[in-house]
Amino acid sequence: MTAHASPPAHASPPAPDRRGRRPGAGFLARHLLRLLLSLTVLVVASFAMIHLIPGDPLRQMLGPSAPKALVDQRRAQLGLDQPLVVQFAHYVRHLCTGDLGTSFFSSEPVSEIIRQGLPNTLALALLATLVALAVAIPLGMWSAVRAHHGRGRRTDTVFATLTGAAVAVPEYLYGLALLLVLALGAHLLPPAGLTGPSSYVLPVLSLAIAPAAMIARLARVETLRELDTDYMRLARAKRLPPWRTYAVHLLPNTLTATLTMGGLLLSGLVTGSVLVENVFAWPGLGLRTVESITQKDYPVAQAMILVYGALVLVINFLVDVALGVLDPTSTLSAGPKEA
Repeated sequence: MTAHASPPAHASPPAPDRRGRRPGAGFLARHLLRLLLSLTVLVVASFAMIHLIPGDPLRQMLGPSAPKALVDQRRAQLGLDQPLVVQFAHYVRHLCTGDLGTSFFSSEPVSEIIRQGLPNTLALALLATLVALAVAIPLGMWSAVRAHHGRGRRTDTVFATLTGAAVAVPEYLYGLALLLVLALGAHLLPPAGLTGPSSYVLPVLSLAIAPAAMIARLARVETLRELDTDYMRLARAKRLPPWRTYAVHLLPNTLTATLTMGGLLLSGLVTGSVLVENVFAWPGLGLRTVESITQKDYPVAQAMILVYGALVLVINFLVDVALGVLDPTSTLSAGPKEA
């Protein structure tokens, strides 16, 4: 009687997959750790960048003819006569308690400056992102559908030319052009400040044009890829109405990469709004950021760099998490492969 050979080790029942029982836990922990490390680097970099800018903020604040004794006294009051290591330690200690300091020039609490300007900056960036997505996704899909049906050769040329040119122009140049034509020339919209809903139009358009062109190009590529899939062939074979074919079946499957790009562009628009805010005298953080850097207003400049940098890091973190939830098979949400 022949003895049955024992089953090889690899034939044993596989161990339960830990990642299957707790999906996304390791992914979230890794990204939180990266966010904290990035914020730490940001704090160090913001302190170093401001102190490396040449010039003396006390001379700018008190004037070049101020007596040396007065300058030295004020420097000691502000703690600027201490070594940089000691200044950095004080800076981190106050930062941990939520104290961002006081402006050298206006004597305003920095936290109050941020509280007043941050909502206007975020509103501008968010509205520009929504406008860009609302225009770009239908435009990109329309161009792809025409190309797929063989009717869009001329449309493709116009689409590629216009979107390529739109991406290449900086936002502040759009702002200057819109300001000259629609505000100062035609007097259709307010040229500066925040006086009502119409004040949003020009700065939002200035910020939205280039991202809309970029997202439209991406939406076109994603749509062309999806149009050749089996589920779209089946939808066309069933002779479904065009609105159902494209809106119900095609649109959801083209949104993952497009919305991811939209989230990343939002972080770019937050920082890119600095120059546009200066063009339209927008009451956000942009004006105070430029002023604080040129005046070497250390507390304000450091806080602005921290706020902008933290917003970019947090938005990118949220985009990564959202992509991991929407597409669990992506490399972003996948854990380390087991041997």
